[in-house]
Amino acid sequence: MKKIYTIDATGRILGRLATEVAVLLQGKHKPNFAPHLDAKDEVIVINTSKIKITGKKSEQKKYYRHSGYPGGIKEIKYKDLFTKNPDEVLRKAVYGMLPRNKLRAKMINRLILFKNDKD
Repeated sequence: MKKIYTIDATGRILGRLATEVAVLLQGKHKPNFAPHLDAKDEVIVINTSKIKITGKKSEQKKYYRHSGYPGGIKEIKYKDLFTKNPDEVLRKAVYGMLPRNKLRAKMINRLILFKNDKD
């Protein structure tokens, strides 16, 4: 049965929040969990712009991507990506925690992120 979970990210630490979201998306909290089955649960995270990070990670953490061409590696610092798009920081963290199989794309599509709660 499909269930929708809502999580408020205000003051939460990035890695711990990403772990909780990844467990919910995979369905590991359910008694009938199997790695090859899709749980079909949705997770909504609000206030992603208020996520915290510990230590010096805001200056030192970097995200890389590669175009596939020689010399095509690009990097962006956490601080810059977070100011530009805080949703993407959490999405990348959760994506890295999901299993590397065909279900990964379906799971990450059921993650809905909002920067600020309007209430």
